Formats: sequence, C-alpha cells, structure tokens
Amino acid sequence: MKYFWTLILLFTTILTTQAQVFGTANNSQIADPIEWEARIDKHTDSTATLIFNAILDKGWHLYSQEVDEDGPIPTTFTFTKTEGIELIGEMQEPDVPAIFDEVFGMDIKFFKNEAEFRQEIRILDPEATVEVEVEFMVCDDEQCLPPDTVPFQISMSNNEAVQGYGDLDLSEKDREQTAALDIDIQGWEAYEPEEEEGSGYMTIFLLGFVGGLIALLTPCVFPMIPLTVSFFTKGAKTRKKGLVNAILYGVFIFLIYLLLSVPFHLLDNIAPEILNNISTNTTLNIAFFVIFIVFAFSFFGYYEITLPSSWSSRMDDKASSFGGIVGIFFMAITLALVSFSCTGPILGSLLGGSLTTDGGAMQLSFGMGGFGLALALPFALFALFPNWLNSLPKSGGWLNTVKVVLGFIELGLAFKFLSNADLVEHWGILKREIFIGIWILIAIGLMLYLFGLIRFPHDGPKQKISKVRFGLGTLTLVFVIYLLPGLTNTGFANLKLLSGFPPPLFYSIYDKPTEGPLGLKAYKDWEKGLEAAREENKPILLDFTGWACVNCRKMEEQVWSNPEVYEIIKNDYILVSLYVDDKVNLPEDEQFNYLRDKGGIKKIRTIGDKWATFQTVNFKNNSQPFYVLLDPNVNLLNPPVGYTPNEKEYLNWLREGLNKFEAVGIN
Repeated sequence: MKYFWTLILLFTTILTTQAQVFGTANNSQIADPIEWEARIDKHTDSTATLIFNAILDKGWHLYSQEVDEDGPIPTTFTFTKTEGIELIGEMQEPDVPAIFDEVFGMDIKFFKNEAEFRQEIRILDPEATVEVEVEFMVCDDEQCLPPDTVPFQISMSNNEAVQGYGDLDLSEKDREQTAALDIDIQGWEAYEPEEEEGSGYMTIFLLGFVGGLIALLTPCVFPMIPLTVSFFTKGAKTRKKGLVNAILYGVFIFLIYLLLSVPFHLLDNIAPEILNNISTNTTLNIAFFVIFIVFAFSFFGYYEITLPSSWSSRMDDKASSFGGIVGIFFMAITLALVSFSCTGPILGSLLGGSLTTDGGAMQLSFGMGGFGLALALPFALFALFPNWLNSLPKSGGWLNTVKVVLGFIELGLAFKFLSNADLVEHWGILKREIFIGIWILIAIGLMLYLFGLIRFPHDGPKQKISKVRFGLGTLTLVFVIYLLPGLTNTGFANLKLLSGFPPPLFYSIYDKPTEGPLGLKAYKDWEKGLEAAREENKPILLDFTGWACVNCRKMEEQVWSNPEVYEIIKNDYILVSLYVDDKVNLPEDEQFNYLRDKGGIKKIRTIGDKWATFQTVNFKNNSQPFYVLLDPNVNLLNPPVGYTPNEKEYLNWLREGLNKFEAVGIN
C-alpha cells in the first residue's frame, strides 16, 4: 500500500498528457479499389435499362442494397433528376446468398470482383437527361473505406453516361468559393512529410496500463487475485499444469480487453471523423459529461453500475461445463463482466481520452491492451511466484477509499468534456476561472474526504487516518493552493502544469486586450490575416487550432509563453489562428457547397467546416495543432510542424522561417 498514492498521482498525471499526439502530416496513399461504369441499353424508343457496373480489386467487396440498419453502409442509388423518364420497379442487383459477417454479427449480402445493377425505365422525353448518385462502401478483410458517392449523368438522346456532376449542380458562388479554398502554396512540392506515430501510442498504452493497475486496487478485482491464483495452482494435478492455466487465464484477460477495441476500428474506417472529432462534437461531449457524472457517483457508492447478472452467470456456467482451455476463456470473460462496476468508469476515461486524439481506434487498441495487460499480469506473476501472495495487503476499507478517490477524479474529468462543448459553441458558461473554481471545489471535497471530514455510503467505521491517506490529503491541499492563482487576472493565472485542461487564458470572465492566445493579436480569418501580412510586410504564422484541442493549449501556455518565443511571434509574425472545430455558422452568403476532387459535395456551413477543409485542401493534413510559416506571397518558408513541446526546437523553427523571409526579401 505504500505505493498506492504514487499510482493515483501517476494516473492523474498521465490523464493530463493523454492526448499527446505529435502532429505531423502523413504521406498516406489513397486507396481506390472500385471503379464504376454506367450505360443505357435501349429496348425500344420508350423503354430502356440503366446499367451500373462496379468493378472491384481483388480482395475487396461491395455491399448489397439490402443491409440491416446495424450493418455496414448499403449501396444506394438516388435519382436526383428524373424529368422525362419514369422508373419501372426497383433497382435490381445480383442474386447472391447472405454470408455471416463476424465483425457485424449478422448475415450480409456483398459482391466480389464485379457487380451489375439494373434499373428499368420508361422514356417520356427522348431528350431527357437522368442524374443519379451512387452511395456505397467497400471493405476488404482488414479495413473499410469511408462511404463515397459517385454521380452520373445519362443522356437519353445520345445514349451516353458521363461520370460527374452537371454544371447546374453547383451555383456560380459554389464554384468560386470552392476554387478560393485552394491558395496555391508555392514550395509545397518540396516538402516531404514524415510519419511519426510511436509517441502517441506509447502514451495511451501507459495510460491504459496505469488505469489497469488502479483497477486492480478496487473491491471488484483485488479480492479475486489470491482466490483465482489459488484455484489454478492448487486445483491442478501438477504445479506445471496450474501454472500454464493461470498464464492462459492472464492471456485471455489481455485478449478480451484488446478485442473490445475492434468495433472502433471498423467505425474508424467507415467514418474516421467520428473518432477524430469527438473532442469537437457538442452532443458527444455532453454525453461524456453525463456518463462521467454517473460513473463518479457510482464510485462514491450511491449505486452500482453492473451488467445483467444473467450474463456473468451464463459465462460461469459455460466455464464449469466446458473445462480446459475453453473453460478458462469463459472464466476470463466472467471476470470482465463481474468487475465491470469498477473497471467500467476507468475504461470510460480511457475511451474518452483515446478517441479525442488524432490516433483514433489504433490508440484505443493500445490503451485497451495496456489496461488488459495490467489486469492480467498479477494472475501470471503470482502463479509463477506463489509466495508473493503472502505479501499482498488484506482486503478492507482501503479498497473503498480507492473507489471514492477515483470518483472525484471522474467528476473532474466530466467537466472537461462539458468545457469542450462550451468552447466550440461559445456558450460562455464555463469560462476559465469558473472551470478552475469547480476543480477547486472538487479538490476540496477530495481533501475533506481523505482527512475523514466527509463520508460516503460504503465507508466503514470511522478510524484513525492512515499515513498514506493523510499524505494524499496533503497533496490535494497543495493542488488546491496551486489552482488558486488561476482565479486571478494576473501573470500567475497561467497554470502550466494543467495546460490543455482548463479553457484558454483568453476565454475569461475578465476583459482581455485581445482574443488571441496569451494576449497576442490573432487574426481568425485567412484573408484578413494575409491582407495584414502584406500591409506590414511580415511573414505569417498560420496556426490550425481548435477550441477543444488539448495540445493546442499546451503549445500556447507552455511553449508560446516562453519569453523568446512570445516576442518573436508578437513582433515578427502575423498570427493567423484558424479554429477547425468552431461550430458558429458562417454568414448565409458565405455558406456554400464544396465539390470534392473525386466528386461528392461537402456542405460548408460553419466556420470550422471552412477552415478544416481549407487545411485539408492545401496541406493534406487534418491534425491540430499544425503550424505553417508563409510569406505574404504564400511561399512556404520551411516545413510545417505539429505538436512541438520543446521550446528551443520551436523557437529555432520560427527563427529559421524568419531568416528565410529576410534573406529572400518581399516587396
């Protein structure tokens, strides 16, 4: 138990760094495994068949039009212009049997190699032009590509089918504003982006591992360790057999938690923005806020969140009836189900933490793997060294203390999600000082609990406060004292150790000279920033950021606050900060339909829509923070960078761009 407070402190510290993903551009190749063709087959002057052929690369498949709601995206044909024709019946597709899909858990019809779809029509106007959109999704054995749309125009007069949208599909304004998003950056072709992934994965793996260690110290899991290990080591005919069974049990625990992330990989491939943009989605952030509040009060002991008892009973019965390796597997599932009331909230924190980063489902897999490994290790280690069981502390009231402390941590994290929603919607209900004030109240509540001044339903008889508990209470008091300057309008309000969690410094109840980070003047519109750069003949620091971007706040409050970095940004650059998650609607005359390169329309309705698309179009990157140095003629001064926590490295990058600007000279 002497390491208990260290684990809690480490868990809290890692939570503050859980979103570290070193933002770099990726030179990823775009997979395009399907080709569509269309033609018209006339039977008479008044009847014809529209034929749509899908040709697939080896290993890929296309889904049927008949797919249940809970399954993949079906192939859908939408006739957007049918003047002059009449559809006869429904679109016909190849008759293939449905095959059970293990990922979706259902029978699904899909096509391999090639599929032909046929629609009978009656021609009412021989000069008519039909317009059709085909929406579809293709998958192979490892991934699914995002849903895509292919448009066709089919002319009755010359029997031709042309892929693409007609001139009338986009207004003149749409075409102009689509073209305006591409600013034709000079020098971009010389930039070779490098992939850099390992740091983010290791961070989330450590987060999951520490979360698993904390879960071991909860009442649902800790008492199971000696019982389960004794069952394997003493119940087996030989020590070797018991050892193998215990290790298998640990392996299965690890695999079960790892497999829980598999559905998110499918979701990530179907619609990557669902995972990458959780941190900017108002509804999802509010949902996480409510869930974390529910988790917190569950840990406080006011109720228990449990899965249906019939599930664990069924798994237990299967474990007993099967025996052997299969029985051990079902025992591992039983542990996962029975311990859910304690592990569920920790897994919820892990889910929220990993999916709000750019790593998406892969980071979740690393996190779940770390969590499962931490839970599994004791069963294998204590089986290898059974004498260690004697050194385990006995179960007791300290286990409930662990749960309550975790409840306070969950409560603090809940308000982070509410803050994300508040920031992107600009509600103004959780300004920085209010957020910090709530955290101070939560920390005071934790401190009072640890000092024994408040109690919760499952606390045992009141006893003398232990040294560990007193030490944790003292650390919490220090934390409260550290937070207090955050309530002021002084230079001490920048709580660097918490950068990324509270709202930005300029989102304040106090009047600030500018709405830029650290009081810097920041243009939030590309055109206005470019105009200022040309007037002042200064280079541009283009900052792709987000209201709910943790690493963006860390860069601003830990790196930009460095005096040298701050001065060079303030005096030598025009700062243009574009918020890609801003949910405020654009003025109606600035909203438009963006025509993607491969076809398909993206509706640009909010400020975030515009700048996120602007970043993707020009820099082939969608991670934040992302920094670009440009001169007023839109020449790239040096390679862009992402999250760069090293102050000297970032300062050298700024100086390199400035030196290049001064050497070339702009008139």
